[in-house]
Amino acid sequence: MFENLSEKLDSAISKIKGYGVLTEENIGDVLREVRLALLEADVNYKVVKEFTNNVKEKALGEEVKKSLKPDEVFLKILKDELLELLGTDEISIVTKNNPNMLMLVGLQGSGKTTTIGKLANYIRKKYNKKPLLVAADIYRPAAIEQLKTIGKTLNIPVFEEGKKDPVEIVKDAVKYAKEEGLNYVLVDTAGRLQIDEKLMDELKNINEAVKMDEVLLVLDAMIGQDAINVINGFNEQLPLTGVILTKLDGDTRGGVALSARHLTNVPIKFIGTSEKLDGLELFDAERMTSRILGMGDMMGLIEKAEGIMNEEESLDSFKKMKKGKYDLEDFLKQFNQMKKLGPIENIIKMLPGAKKMGLTDIHIDPKDMARLEAIVLSMTPEERRNPDIIKASRKERIAKGCGQNVQAVNKLLTQFEQSKKMMKMMSNGNMKLPF
Repeated sequence: MFENLSEKLDSAISKIKGYGVLTEENIGDVLREVRLALLEADVNYKVVKEFTNNVKEKALGEEVKKSLKPDEVFLKILKDELLELLGTDEISIVTKNNPNMLMLVGLQGSGKTTTIGKLANYIRKKYNKKPLLVAADIYRPAAIEQLKTIGKTLNIPVFEEGKKDPVEIVKDAVKYAKEEGLNYVLVDTAGRLQIDEKLMDELKNINEAVKMDEVLLVLDAMIGQDAINVINGFNEQLPLTGVILTKLDGDTRGGVALSARHLTNVPIKFIGTSEKLDGLELFDAERMTSRILGMGDMMGLIEKAEGIMNEEESLDSFKKMKKGKYDLEDFLKQFNQMKKLGPIENIIKMLPGAKKMGLTDIHIDPKDMARLEAIVLSMTPEERRNPDIIKASRKERIAKGCGQNVQAVNKLLTQFEQSKKMMKMMSNGNMKLPF
């Protein structure tokens, strides 16, 4: 997500480092690159024009003229303007009501049913709520069965009454939730290929019958510019409280995230980050901006690691690293912990400074995980604790012991050195690692 945009903005910012002072002429060259980067990322052209005009006005201001490092000030201006686009709304989806009522709406194919499962899972973990999923999509074939399967996988109850009137289903679900002590009701509704009167009437009737606390629009980020029309179309008929953007993991452009909030005034509340049932994140404009500008997302990484990593082992490795005693045994432990977080490349990209260190180009085949472990385990305890002693003859023995070649051993040792370099940088920055 935003990978191409991030690279192009980084290229534009790098140009400024060569300028001793910013002028209307040289800032124009840089902003031309910024403009093209945003348009290629599928950001709405009106938003791009307003954004670059604002950046130009501030970049030619007195603050930049007096600055000894105009590139740093320019980066801050870009960050502030991106934050303005994305909105800094405080996001909360929990009220004092019992039960809380939430309804998901959207077009067919946007991923509502999967998303409602992810959302229920998130609410249960984050807020310690007892969710109930309600099957109110009575039209799409297998929609009810799909929701029941998701509920079973997550061990979350699903309320369904077949093809009954959706308004009555939701009313009965609220009654059932109160009886069973379930305090968060999430309603899965029908979608259409396009917004029509019948769909909107049904959704309005459901909302009027039970007074929803949240009405969230599930939106496929890959539909691009048309997303704005979809948001406005639903918002004219329903009191939308937010948007959930899905499939951002499959769209490296992601420009809809930069256009939607600014053009519709409807906040983005969540983003889908994978197809897994834990692949949903609360939308955080500050962190999203940091990702776009290649600053990493340390808080996101820490949150991702919570509940997965062994804190005692992590702290022990961190202390060793601070003392310069980080070895291959620590490397293997952390590598195994990081596997639980998903693809290593995605984790590395969330680290501050990873791009400048050339770490974002690392690509790791999942099969390499098993090879890596086999190579390390083929070493003696002395070799694991002191990798500097691993010379040619030892490499040959290690390679034979794990069924690999010497090149694979060399690759592992290179990855270890890169890891040490990254960890040292993090340590010097006085930042606690989440793994």
